[in-house]
Amino acid sequence: MEANIASLTPEQKAAAVVVSLGADKASKIYKHLSESDIERLTIEVAKLGHVTPEQMEAVLDEFYKTCLTQKVVTDGGMEYARAVLEKAFGESTAQTLLDKLAKSMKTRPFEFIRKSDVKNLFSFLQHERPQTIALILSYADPDQASFVISELPKEKQIKVVEAIAKMESASPEAIKIVEASLKKRFESVLTTADFTTIGGIDYIAEVMNNMDRANEKFIFDELGKENEELADTIRKKMFVFEDIVSMDNRSIQRFIRECDVKDIVYALKGSDQNIKDLVFANVSSRMAESIQSDLEVTVNVRLRDVEEAQQRIVAVIRRLEEAGELIIVKSGKDEIIA
Repeated sequence: MEANIASLTPEQKAAAVVVSLGADKASKIYKHLSESDIERLTIEVAKLGHVTPEQMEAVLDEFYKTCLTQKVVTDGGMEYARAVLEKAFGESTAQTLLDKLAKSMKTRPFEFIRKSDVKNLFSFLQHERPQTIALILSYADPDQASFVISELPKEKQIKVVEAIAKMESASPEAIKIVEASLKKRFESVLTTADFTTIGGIDYIAEVMNNMDRANEKFIFDELGKENEELADTIRKKMFVFEDIVSMDNRSIQRFIRECDVKDIVYALKGSDQNIKDLVFANVSSRMAESIQSDLEVTVNVRLRDVEEAQQRIVAVIRRLEEAGELIIVKSGKDEIIA
C-alpha cells in the first residue's frame, strides 16, 4: 500500500487528508493552523489534482497510524506505545512508526531558521564570520544551506564548507551566544539540555548534494587544494549523476521510470559513452531509439540546462532511495545481499 504514495510529498499527503475530510471538518482544522501553514496547505490542496482511491486509502491509513502512534506515546510512553503498536501492526511497522514520531518530536535549536525565507537568511548571514555561518547552517535544512553557501563569496564558501565538515558538537552556552545576536531579527526561544551533534561530514555531503553543479565543482576544486583528504571524504558520502554507473540494473530501471524523458536526454547530452550505454541497456529498444533520436536533434544545449537535468534525476534517485525502492552504493562500503 505504501508504494502507492511513495511519490507524494508530506505536503501532498496533508492536502489529501484535508480533501478527504470535507469542507466542514477541514475548516475546523484550519482554525488551529498558523497563517503560513494555512497558505501552504491551501496551495497544496489547489495543486493536488487527481488522487486515486488506492492512494487516498493509503494516505489515510498512514495518517491514522501516525495519529494512533502519537496518542499511545502520549498516554503511556514509548514502551507502552511499542507494545500496543507491535500487537496492532507487527514489530517492523511499529518500529517505523516510532522512528518517524521520534524525529518529528525531536526539537532542535534554531527551529525558526528552517521556517525562514532563504533570501532573508542569506541577507542576515552574509557578513558573519565563516564559523558563525557554519554553526547556524548546521541547523538549517540542506537546501537552505546550499542556497546560502552558493551565494557567498568564493573564498568564504570554502571556509564555511570546511567549518561545517569539521564540526562535531557545540555546547548550549556557545549556541546561546550566537542566538543572542539573532534575537533582533528572529523570534525564537532556545532550550537545550545537553551537547548537540551538529554539522559533520554526512551533513555537508547532503548540503553539497543540493547544490548546483557549478558551485559544487568550484568548492571541491578549491577545497581539494587546501585539504584533499577532507574533499575526498565528503565526495565519497555524496551521490552525483555520474555515480549511476555503480547502481544495479533494477535500480536504474526504477529511477528511469520516474524521470522526464527530456531530462534524460539533456542529462545524457553531457555524459560520457559509458553512462549512455548503461541507460540504453536498461530501457526498451523502442525507448532507446527514441532517446538516441532526441540526442541527435538536440543541439546547442546550455551546460546549465544539462546540469539542472542531472540534478533533477539525482533528486529522483535520492527520493526513491529514501523510500526504499532502490539501492545506492556509496564508497564501496555497502554490502548487497542478493
